[in-house]
Amino acid sequence: MDEGTAGAGDATWHEDQPLEERGSNRSQRPGSATFLEFVTSGWAPRPASQVTRSGAADFTAARRSALSARFRGRRLVVPAGTFKVRSNDTDYRFRPHSAFAHLTGLGVEQEPDAVLVLHPVEDGAGDDGSAHHAVLYIRPLAGRDTSEFFSDSRYGEFWVGARPTLEDLEELTGISTAHVDDLRDAVAKDVGEGGVQLLVVPDVDPAVEAVIEEIRAQEAGRGAEQADRDEHLVEALSELRLVKDAFEVEQMRLAVATTIEGFEKVVRALPAAQEHARGERVVEGTFVGHARQEGNAVGYETIAAAGEHATTLHWIDNDGQVRAGELLLLDAGVEVDSLYTADITRTLPVDGTFTDVQRRVYQAVLDAADAAFAAAVPGARFRDVHAAAMEVIAARLEEWGLLPVTAAESLQPDNQHHRRWMVHGTSHHLGIDVHDCAQARAELYLDGVLEPGMVFTIEPGLYFKSDDLLVPQEYRGIGVRIEDDVLVTADGNENLSAALPRDPDAVEAWMAGLLDG
Repeated sequence: MDEGTAGAGDATWHEDQPLEERGSNRSQRPGSATFLEFVTSGWAPRPASQVTRSGAADFTAARRSALSARFRGRRLVVPAGTFKVRSNDTDYRFRPHSAFAHLTGLGVEQEPDAVLVLHPVEDGAGDDGSAHHAVLYIRPLAGRDTSEFFSDSRYGEFWVGARPTLEDLEELTGISTAHVDDLRDAVAKDVGEGGVQLLVVPDVDPAVEAVIEEIRAQEAGRGAEQADRDEHLVEALSELRLVKDAFEVEQMRLAVATTIEGFEKVVRALPAAQEHARGERVVEGTFVGHARQEGNAVGYETIAAAGEHATTLHWIDNDGQVRAGELLLLDAGVEVDSLYTADITRTLPVDGTFTDVQRRVYQAVLDAADAAFAAAVPGARFRDVHAAAMEVIAARLEEWGLLPVTAAESLQPDNQHHRRWMVHGTSHHLGIDVHDCAQARAELYLDGVLEPGMVFTIEPGLYFKSDDLLVPQEYRGIGVRIEDDVLVTADGNENLSAALPRDPDAVEAWMAGLLDG
């Protein structure tokens, strides 16, 4: 990684140099007048902008309007977030906060340190007749005659490429834009006792929060109330995503299709995985490489769990062997450039063929998933999906003689013996976050009524650990999960990931075609 521009050393070490300044001691960037004149001259004119309005722009306008209706008269501050340190002076790749991306349509690595503000206006006078006017505060492209151009490793064009102009982002998003330096004065306007209330999404950008708290000091003694208002904003932003619009459904379809392609590549890589001491890393690397090539990244850390590791629900070390005769549980999803992600799991026989006991466990999980799909219809409650899957799981465990009580007794809330072998839930909402809408109220999530446009997972499983003395030896070390992404429709549901085989015979035939190809 480049440590800085070579040249005459500008950084001068001295004994009392503050600790926070010492990170630049390695850099030797030239600062002479001759250099400044030379580096800022001789550049061709910039080409005309090719930016066009995003396909998401009309949808994000509708989302902002819906949010506006819930917070009339209040100023809403939604930061994109900033870089997070990975190690010393290197950062993780930037990903904007999900609420910011949802309201602006900006995804991938767009606009660190940007802030969306919904300014209250007279009802009907705002954007598209709403009660707010949205402004996107960003740091725009700097001229090549500025020192930022060559010396700023955070924003400089020499370091990170050309940033968009204010005009570019306004055209792209359909949102008015302003320089981020104007943010403080803009959000402070009319704030004070009896004035405009400020709400901010907390724990996203410390610098923005500090500005807000400084302004809020004018409302002394109301700290608890302010925090409560912020929580209501977070809650509303989460609930806004419970029902997906047409653009979001399209992006989910893209994420799922791209994920299925990644699963195909993993199957083709299984022979190589079996030959490597850390074959799970071969599986993970294959999928992650695909996700980065065809999308933005993975939507979450890939679970590539072979053998006994499949009984650990969130196995992401992925440092184990991949052996013939065992199962590989692959839980993975591609996050596309809009930041929408799939979340799919298949449990695959490493050598392409299930053993009898593996097939028995797999079929039980598949039957539970099918029961959950049958329950996932408009008018049902979200919790009904889980309950349907659990009835099947409990019945199979009773049939196999593993429960100390009947299935009906186990299903009683005060018992739940069957949950020993499936401790997780069957479903979670899915979208721009893998666990989407997580801050929504329970009455709208767990107890919520299913509506067309909702997207969530169905993912029952059975996990028999190798040291579980309450199950016969033949089951020990087997973990199976089948996970699909479901869209609730007007007359039922659609399995968005149905193109990836689920039936055990179909899985074997699919794998054979890929391994022989």
